[in-house]
Amino acid sequence: MLLLENIIEVNHLGMKYHSLNGEITALQHIDFAVKKGEFVCVVGPSGCGKSTLLSMIAGLLPPTSGQILIEGIPVTGASSKVGYMLQKDYLFEWRTILENILLGLEIRKTLSSKSRTYAIELLRTYGLYDFEDKYPQQLSGGMRQRAALIRTLAVQPEILLLDEAFSALDYQTRLVVSEDIYGIIKQENKTAILVTHDIAESISMADRVIVLSRRPAVVKNIYEIQLTCEKRTPISSRNAAEFKLYFNQIWKELDVHV
Repeated sequence: MLLLENIIEVNHLGMKYHSLNGEITALQHIDFAVKKGEFVCVVGPSGCGKSTLLSMIAGLLPPTSGQILIEGIPVTGASSKVGYMLQKDYLFEWRTILENILLGLEIRKTLSSKSRTYAIELLRTYGLYDFEDKYPQQLSGGMRQRAALIRTLAVQPEILLLDEAFSALDYQTRLVVSEDIYGIIKQENKTAILVTHDIAESISMADRVIVLSRRPAVVKNIYEIQLTCEKRTPISSRNAAEFKLYFNQIWKELDVHV
């Protein structure tokens, strides 16, 4: 796939919190860019500010220094160009799957016959059409995550932010769901940033992996992931000869034994 111009630019980004113990620097001098259609993963030690970084890109949290640009325009608040998928699916148990899928459109006041038809087509394309009248408790964990992604896609964002989107699932389900969601994101040609603490997951899904340091977090390294796979998917990536090399390099970057 041909990658085009930068769709996201993060320039000299910093975030400081004020607490009873004084000022805490969470992030400092963060610089990177994401190209249109690219899948980027962000890894780093627990508590280093990975989720904070996503919240700033989403426009939910203003930085204390630096700037974020989306398509060349500074982020000053929540953007319709960005869809956010969290660790939990946050499906409402009293709403059907279709009603849950339409929720974002209702909130944005963009629900119309056209947008409803598009949402139903997403359900059909990605195997949940037969469950549109079911309730979340009737679906497996993997199907619920797929429904959460379809809800995010229904508002037609250009950028998907995924915050530990698979970590609530058991290991086997997590592998299957990551394969599933990776395929959907690539088929829909979306730009994606995934925050994860799982090194193997990041290598298996990403075009590039951004490694953050401990707090105050800086970008320690950015890895271009190039794997010899005939048809790359998250599962096939794990069998690539280069996979272990990337894993060991990123493992050392994270100082996991400290």
